[in-house]
Amino acid sequence: MKKLSKNRKEKISNVDFSKNYNPAEAIKILKDNIFVKFDETLDIAINLGINPEKTDQNIKGVMNLPKGSGKKIRIAVMTKDDKTKEATEAGADIVGNDDLVQQISSGKINFDLLIATPDMMPVIGKIGKILGPKGLMPNPKLGTVTQDVATAVKNAKSGQIKYKNDKAGIVHAGIGKLNFKEEDLLENLKAFYESIHRSKPDTVKGSFIKKVTIASTMGFGLKINAEDLRS
Repeated sequence: MKKLSKNRKEKISNVDFSKNYNPAEAIKILKDNIFVKFDETLDIAINLGINPEKTDQNIKGVMNLPKGSGKKIRIAVMTKDDKTKEATEAGADIVGNDDLVQQISSGKINFDLLIATPDMMPVIGKIGKILGPKGLMPNPKLGTVTQDVATAVKNAKSGQIKYKNDKAGIVHAGIGKLNFKEEDLLENLKAFYESIHRSKPDTVKGSFIKKVTIASTMGFGLKINAEDLRS
């Protein structure tokens, strides 16, 4: 592990890791402690008061970050006929049907998100064993199986992100780049928190959101006062 520089040690020594920070203050601290040359992501982790073993308490969904994610993603659309032109004009990186199925079957997957029209699902089902483990299987609940491919592509390009809790009941997501303005990161942070807050399953009793932490890709994590995130 690379040793911390004296300057970085001094800065980190002034950080109280036991404190629940105001969101804006925490974002500023993370931005002031950038020590790498690439654009780090602001990551959020929300510990939920759910039982992950109960399917009716698990959450997953999609949301649009108001200020975008800063991440460039490659989008493939599986469709045919007039929808092909629609997807291309909307900015899809790859558009196809049977030819795209063949590429995926051969192991050539050069995209980060797959969107499909409903009529393509029987074909996609044949390659589900390839797409599923990679998290690329289109899902109508996530907006990736739709007739409106243009809107789906534009939403994904503009900063739409997917989320779901892990086996420990924690939701992780990247909500922007640290080179964003502080107010833009704060707006994304509040929007993501609200999206999770609204997704509380009816079967969950008591406190739903237990802890909120934000961190930079290569940095440290800071606990956030969740009350300050409510609009």
